[in-house]
Amino acid sequence: QVHLVESGGGLVQTGGSLRLSCKFSRSIFAKSIMGWYRQAPGKERELVARKYRSDIYYADSVKDRFTISIEGAENTMYLQMNSLKPEDTAVYYCNTYPPARQFWGQGTAVTVSS
Repeated sequence: QVHLVESGGGLVQTGGSLRLSCKFSRSIFAKSIMGWYRQAPGKERELVARKYRSDIYYADSVKDRFTISIEGAENTMYLQMNSLKPEDTAVYYCNTYPPARQFWGQGTAVTVSS
């Protein structure tokens, strides 16, 4: 059973924007810290942002460019990504924080061209 579904990735030029979506099962994640992660080619997966109610964390590399939000009524978490850079190229995943192995999905690929 798939509990988290990411979407919204694509190809964008440097300086462009994308909004990623993560549809989640409310019954499972309603009280969880939720996060966005990414894995660039040849690199380890890293935490990009996480949110629990008003407590929000961003990795330094995305601070002031990315915004994490959760729309409870839609059971959806978003990652608004602005001023994208080539180094943001990666597959983006959503999961709990800390991540649970059973919840890793296929992710959504983001490619930023220079």
